[in-house]
Amino acid sequence: MATDPFPQRLPTLDRLGVTDLPNISPSEAATEWLNALSAAITESDVGAVVNLFLEDGFWKDMIALTWDLRTFEGRNDITKLLDARLAATSLCEIRLLDDPLREPVLQKLFPDLAWVRFCFEFTTKHGKGTGVVYLVPLPDLKWKAYSLLTCLDALTDFPEKVGPLRNNQADHGTWEENRRQEIEFSNNDPTVLIIGAGHSGLETAARLKYLDVPTLIIDKKPRVGDNWRDRYKALCLHDTVWYDQTPYLNFPSTWPVYSPARKLADWLEGYAKFLDLNVWTASTIKKSSWNDTTKTWTVEVNREGKETRTLTVKHLVFATGLDSRPVVPEISGKAGFRGSTVHSSQFTSAANYIGKKAVVVGTCTSGHDIAQDFFDHGIDVTMYQRASTFVTSPQSFSAGRNAIYRDGFPIELADTYNTSLPHAVLRRLSQRTVPVSAQTTDKDILDGLAKVGFKTNLGPHGTGVLSLFFDRGGGFYIDTGTCQYIINGDIKIKNGSAIECFTENGLRFADGTELQADIIVFATGFSDHLGSMRESCGEEVASKVGTVWGIDKEGQLHGVWRHCGHDGLWFALGHLSLSRFHSLYLAMQIKAIEEGILNKADVVI
Repeated sequence: MATDPFPQRLPTLDRLGVTDLPNISPSEAATEWLNALSAAITESDVGAVVNLFLEDGFWKDMIALTWDLRTFEGRNDITKLLDARLAATSLCEIRLLDDPLREPVLQKLFPDLAWVRFCFEFTTKHGKGTGVVYLVPLPDLKWKAYSLLTCLDALTDFPEKVGPLRNNQADHGTWEENRRQEIEFSNNDPTVLIIGAGHSGLETAARLKYLDVPTLIIDKKPRVGDNWRDRYKALCLHDTVWYDQTPYLNFPSTWPVYSPARKLADWLEGYAKFLDLNVWTASTIKKSSWNDTTKTWTVEVNREGKETRTLTVKHLVFATGLDSRPVVPEISGKAGFRGSTVHSSQFTSAANYIGKKAVVVGTCTSGHDIAQDFFDHGIDVTMYQRASTFVTSPQSFSAGRNAIYRDGFPIELADTYNTSLPHAVLRRLSQRTVPVSAQTTDKDILDGLAKVGFKTNLGPHGTGVLSLFFDRGGGFYIDTGTCQYIINGDIKIKNGSAIECFTENGLRFADGTELQADIIVFATGFSDHLGSMRESCGEEVASKVGTVWGIDKEGQLHGVWRHCGHDGLWFALGHLSLSRFHSLYLAMQIKAIEEGILNKADVVI
């Protein structure tokens, strides 16, 4: 196994040399520390600021100081950050938030690990933000920061047009025609062109709209939501409704905990209409070119195969998802197979195979969903497991988050808490919580799976879903019921031997066994999520784009929701929660560029 890039270094009490927690209230500890931070920043005393952190503490920034998504580990790197950006950003007006949900609280995560978490607000030259601090105790009864988040919430001069800033003019019969012209861009070109009308594209467009940035979304499918509507009929989200809320428009209180894909598709179609988003469906890019002098794109858009519109835009945002190109393993003998094969992305419903025998190749989320669909239709089904799979319960998955997602808890605050700890810290915490869940909450499931030969693991370096999602975009299963059918033997398992070839009636394995099948579904994932960008922009542009997706050395996603290496080109990728939160930061970066308050030099440290 490769060396863990984020080895275990949590600020445990024994490591800090503390035998008992100091007898001080969380509020006192937070106030004393924050007053010291404010005084040091007022005096521009970088050394005094840095001294408020542990030697290996973190400062994570969401475009507040850096106009980027960055994490700085250790006093040396924090010093470099502050030397470069403290004076330039005019960080000031630091004060505790007077809110019961944000007040200082002592969190005892483990018997040997505790910290005080609290929120504060601040301003910079260009905006207002929220900070989240995690203080740990030292033997001298002092508290120091293990981690600090600075997160820009709004641009002072360009706030979102929501709440009291919404349109307050009465409309007497002009709304419909105005909307038609806005959608058609009859009198102007959009500033931003988003490719992909899935949740990431729609949410990014909504953020831009309410920052007054003219935006158009195009999608190759006939209807908004078809990217969910056209997938297999049994598809249902494995994240909860609280975690998957959409910005500006929350799911109603009647919404099911786990959203059926087709219900979500209809929601997204309504979302685009209710938020007045500009969408051209059945539209594709024929050609695009970048002018490095004017910093603009010239884009030819084919609309419904009937007309071509040439647009000049400043920003292209690719929101085409992680599942770009289906991966199907090369297996000899396919021409002689008398049944049918399909990748999970083309599979629709097990109802089409009543009375048949099915094999599902792959044991992550899609593999489980499709196997369950076959069983529900009374079809003999076997899952072929190529490698062990990380399996967890929804309870353990939710408990592993650094936030509260539930009715009555503000989603914006939950998102801030959820992003407040650096990836390295979350990995270290996961290395402790994942094995514990495997021996407690998830023990019955995992033991039952082991008895029937289903192989499980704890994720890379024992970090569970965290690393699998951010490194691979998948590779796990959050159990919403299928595991019990595997444990019962209703869904059979085959593993331990490689597929050798197709036969007339199914698959032969290296151990000499065969599986008969009339239908084989390859739930084997996807690759090349940059394929749409290459097709639209060409190889010259693609060659200037850095890595997109996966975790960089600071624990941030490469090239997603931030500068990707090419001016005017952005990527909006991720699940609903990730998109909901990060779409605001992408939109604020674009708005800041358009208003002339963000320049390239501000991003480089």
